[in-house]
Amino acid sequence: MPMLEVKEIRKAFDGLKVLDGVDLSVEKGDVIAILGPSGSGKTTLLRCLNFLETADSGEMIFDGEHFRLGHVSHRDIARLRKKTAFVFQNYNLFLNKTALQNVTEGLIVARKMPRDKADEIARKALEKVGLLDRCDHYPSQLSGGQQQRVAIARALATDPEIIFFDEPTSALDPELIGEVLAVMRQLAEEGMTMLVVTHEMGFARNVSSKVLFMEDGVVVESGASKEFFENPKSERTRAFIRNITGEPAV
Repeated sequence: MPMLEVKEIRKAFDGLKVLDGVDLSVEKGDVIAILGPSGSGKTTLLRCLNFLETADSGEMIFDGEHFRLGHVSHRDIARLRKKTAFVFQNYNLFLNKTALQNVTEGLIVARKMPRDKADEIARKALEKVGLLDRCDHYPSQLSGGQQQRVAIARALATDPEIIFFDEPTSALDPELIGEVLAVMRQLAEEGMTMLVVTHEMGFARNVSSKVLFMEDGVVVESGASKEFFENPKSERTRAFIRNITGEPAV
């Protein structure tokens, strides 16, 4: 049974369909790259999965439990969110808190964890992303890549079953992208389940296990990453790969 399964998820804003019957199945250890042009519904899908947006309809099955999207209680949302973490495009760090405090804040406030325990977990998470030596630095003292790695450490500290990444490198200067992708590659190799909205085709091709290609709120094509890039079935997929990579798609 998949860890997470979503069926017929739909979402509209002011009558405009943004998600129009999307299905998704996530196995433990999957790294799923969600690709597509701007406005295709990728970020909205991710936000609905973590209840940052409320889907209009659809069904979610998470760890064997069934939920009707659009009718999920606040208690269930809080419970489900404890199984997931979200890494935002623009870091979403507290500017008046150090790297360490940014990681411990959610543990202490939301999870009522004792400060010394939260501090221990946070230091291990920062060490994992290569930033333990920056634990007392404020976001203004860190590069964009370092700030995003703090955000990843914050996600890891909650010990999630799944991490959602919303274009985690799009706000970074080109020379800083590699350090964030290296951390994500390491997490993938360690078996972390991840859903990643991204424009980084190298990551999608070489790190992700599956690809979901969306346009106009629907899934145009999905499948194993190798098959997606080497043998795309849809002409729209072939055109997308050509446009993004500059390579001919067979």
